Amino acid sequence: MSDATDLFGLHAAALPLREQRLKLLAANLANADTPHYKAVDIDFATALRRAAAGGAEAALPAPVVWRVPTQPSLDGNTVETDVEQAAFGRAALEYRVSLSLLEGRIRSLLTAITGQ
Repeated sequence: MSDATDLFGLHAAALPLREQRLKLLAANLANADTPHYKAVDIDFATALRRAAAGGAEAALPAPVVWRVPTQPSLDGNTVETDVEQAAFGRAALEYRVSLSLLEGRIRSLLTAITGQ
């Protein structure tokens, strides 16, 4: 584990991965009507294990995987808007949780350093 991961826990490694995932999901939604666009995501669990083992920098960018649609469209676009919106909402919530936990840890450290 890296020093940042030791100090801030797994959320320090997860935050940049969560950011990358949000960007991919946003791009999927933005291209929902683009012919032949292929929806992508990251294998978050694998990327997080890699980040925990070698530091957050070792995991970026996380490997991108193609999302397999349940109902592909006739124009070759594999974005399923409902699936992407649900994934984006969950990813945004997970990002905020990681950010809040990191913020709490930083506050605790500042209190320990300053004594206030």
